[in-house]
Amino acid sequence: MSNYTKSTNFATKDALSSGNPLKIVKGTEIDTEFNNIATAVATKADLASPTFTGTPTLPTGTIAVTQSSGSNTTTIATTAFVQAAIALLYPVGSIYTNASVSTNPATLLGFGTWTAFAAGEVMVGFDSSNALFDTVGERGGSADAITVSHTHTATSTDSGHTHTFINGTQTSSGGSGSGGVFADGTTKTTNSSTANITTTVASTGSSGTNANYQPYITVYMWKRTA
Repeated sequence: MSNYTKSTNFATKDALSSGNPLKIVKGTEIDTEFNNIATAVATKADLASPTFTGTPTLPTGTIAVTQSSGSNTTTIATTAFVQAAIALLYPVGSIYTNASVSTNPATLLGFGTWTAFAAGEVMVGFDSSNALFDTVGERGGSADAITVSHTHTATSTDSGHTHTFINGTQTSSGGSGSGGVFADGTTKTTNSSTANITTTVASTGSSGTNANYQPYITVYMWKRTA
């Protein structure tokens, strides 16, 4: 855009004496002024619906009309529109998380009332089919619970048992007899040994306070309440 610059100083002509040829306003001078004005006007933006080219710069504090929420047109967004759009992303009840900054979101985002949320807890999705998770805000679990009960396998090893023999012939097992003589004079002999059974229980799992936490990472969490 160009600004209008006057080419002829008409006011100085008034101070000239009569008969001075410079006192006369020439048609070419007037024509030049009108041309300069026309050029300047043609390169200025209209007040109503102007079309800018290049890279226009607006002054700080420029006031514009805020568009309606949800607008997806190419109209210029005001700070009020941007703030309203961000607020739509975090309605009351929303959770805001940050992995490094502990500043209240009311300060960071510029809107809403926020309170610290779920200190030392993790969040679980709503599940209407599970009595543990069928109410929003329901709490459960324990940080101090030990490992849940579980079963083990046992292996028994028999390292000895008793046999009874008569004259070297096994007639029964698991019993014990006493010495003596049969009617034919045959000596009854008994051999016995002591049973020794060892049972070993295989150990699995571990128990103790804080032994069953799920993998986790600590972040700052806030809930918008208003």
